Amino acid sequence: MVNRSEELDEKLLWVSLAGIPGIGSQTFCQLLKAFGGPGDIYAASFRQLSQIVSDSIARAITQGPDDEALQETKLWLSQENNHLVTLADADYPKSLLEITDPPPFLYAKGNTALLNQPGIAIVGSRNASVQGEKNAEAFAHDLCGYGLCITSGLALGIDGAAHRGALRANGATIAVVGTGLDIVYPAKHRDLAHQIAEHGLIISEFALGIPSKPQNFPKRNRIISGLSLGCLVVEANLQSGSQITARLATEQGREVFAIPGSIHSPMSKGCHQLIKQGAKLVDCIQDIVEELNLNRIPLSDIQVDEKGAGADDGDTSAVRLLGSMGFDPISLENLVALSRLTVAEVSSMLMLLELEGKVASLTGGQYQKIM
Repeated sequence: MVNRSEELDEKLLWVSLAGIPGIGSQTFCQLLKAFGGPGDIYAASFRQLSQIVSDSIARAITQGPDDEALQETKLWLSQENNHLVTLADADYPKSLLEITDPPPFLYAKGNTALLNQPGIAIVGSRNASVQGEKNAEAFAHDLCGYGLCITSGLALGIDGAAHRGALRANGATIAVVGTGLDIVYPAKHRDLAHQIAEHGLIISEFALGIPSKPQNFPKRNRIISGLSLGCLVVEANLQSGSQITARLATEQGREVFAIPGSIHSPMSKGCHQLIKQGAKLVDCIQDIVEELNLNRIPLSDIQVDEKGAGADDGDTSAVRLLGSMGFDPISLENLVALSRLTVAEVSSMLMLLELEGKVASLTGGQYQKIM
């Protein structure tokens, strides 16, 4: 039986090998296929190695791991709730094995069991509108009710709203970040990051100490899409990281969903372009549920957003109904689907909320929450 110390030492060999200049995810995987685990790779001769990699990389490997350089990682891994999930581990996400360049390992903080829970990516603009953030939070909250893990990138705007929606539902959420896990970026999301680490999972393929760099985020995005059954883009301009994530999702064979918006808003243009390219237009959760053929899984304790609702705190059904509405016009049929109430319940509540001045009845059978 392997003890904790031996297991940690084995994990550190993965980190050491990845730290050699020139060894990216694809080269790392080529070495694994040729020799086996990192221990076997380090045991190989220069001649054997040079048949797979360049002479400079082969020479660096034969020099052996740099134990001194690994001390910080060793200390981090010894702390509770910190993990290194490698291709050799049962927790390694099966969905990432389907993409062309899976990371050889992931630094993880939190519940690694979430890596193999079915999920959906929710991404969008860092400079999101208030309504865009509300949409992202509402969709994340309700999709958790179907057993989906909400995956996003911890960025400002849509990403943060998606994580908050999942946490509010007591659901599962994974934040895939573009820095080392000893760094919180953006700093404004420090509290949110702590909540995700406690109730969900934060992962990265980047070593400890790696700061935020522009080139990190496209790499990060392939993991966000790769972990998921589909990718929902809430708001995005034409040149954005969300567009990259959507493209990667398509290349990986994942479904792409996009929420339309005003033709006058720059934040809607990216979503409209995706729809033109074949993404599924989404205006309610049922569009995603039907496309992915999901079944509802009861959550133990679904929370509601009483602040946003503005209804009587004792009337949780009215709170749920108002929370389902957002601020865009919505039909009775979609309200029934989103709120999970009956037609009769929704109709009677809408009449009451109209009298209270909290909801307006529009032409065409549409309703809208009044701010």
